[in-house]
Amino acid sequence: MRALQLTGPGTLELREVPVPEIGPGELLLRVGAAGICHSDSYVLSLPFAMREDPLTMGHEIAGTIEAIGAEVDGRVVGERGIVYLCWSCGVCRECLRGRENVCLAAGRTAMPPCPGLGPDGGMAEYVAIPANSFVPIGDELDFAEAAPLADAALTPYHAIRGALDQLQPGSTAVAIGIGGLGHVAVQILTAITDARVIAVDIARDKLDLAADCGAALGITANDDTAARILELTDGRGAEAVFDFVGTDATATLAVRAVAPDGAYRMVGLGGGVPGIDAGPAGGPGLPWGATVRKSYAGTRSDLHASVELARRGKVRVEVERFALEDGRDAFERLDRGEIRGRAVLIP
Repeated sequence: MRALQLTGPGTLELREVPVPEIGPGELLLRVGAAGICHSDSYVLSLPFAMREDPLTMGHEIAGTIEAIGAEVDGRVVGERGIVYLCWSCGVCRECLRGRENVCLAAGRTAMPPCPGLGPDGGMAEYVAIPANSFVPIGDELDFAEAAPLADAALTPYHAIRGALDQLQPGSTAVAIGIGGLGHVAVQILTAITDARVIAVDIARDKLDLAADCGAALGITANDDTAARILELTDGRGAEAVFDFVGTDATATLAVRAVAPDGAYRMVGLGGGVPGIDAGPAGGPGLPWGATVRKSYAGTRSDLHASVELARRGKVRVEVERFALEDGRDAFERLDRGEIRGRAVLIP
């Protein structure tokens, strides 16, 4: 089969490799589509290899069951679905509580094995997956639009669900960065909360996308953005701020724009430092009662909920399709900020 593989730091190659063999508890999935995430681009930019042998990339995977392991029950060949990206142990106390994304087996890193970030991923014609990671999607969802649900919907859904107490009628939610995750977050906020949604981005076309997704207002990011959000919230700030970029600038904006007792959720991987200290609250610093949480991926139930929103037409991922052999071009366009929504590879 063909697979898009990381063969060394910064080196992405389309290679011919054997179709993976599956174990007794696994499924072989014929890939219908694989999304490209900024975390994939981050891995590609690392100055060291993820592992000694080539790594097939891709953790947003949709496809059809091609073969079933001997110990797997309840699945049928030809069934359509997506892949839950946290390959957790399933038996520790966190997994049993439905918190698979912080599985104890992953240690302090709290990042269970993820396809394309250790195990081989889905930027290929076939992928082997644990059977319990398969989430059915039925027949109505297009693979290209379904694949990104595995992260671009799962991750914002989890971050938003963790801040629902703040998102009551009359509240304001801010989404910073209207890319692959951000434009889906706007739709989720609109679908499951009564909050007014304000979108923030540096690009006008991304704010137009946010408006198409249900945002009440779009603000071009600049030095006055925090002041503008305070003005729109009677000086108090937004009850929840979701940062899908994570740079110094967006982290600082989130701290300055979140309301007292509000929720600041760090999702983007930009390495930003929000500058929070233990001094008295007031001025531009984090206000009293506000919480900060680094939100990683989501639970299996979050993914099922995201799929249900998509099946009901409440969430639709904006995608640009690329052939597998054009994967490098898709990565480069993503890095230049030229993708509207999500780039998706079609094997």
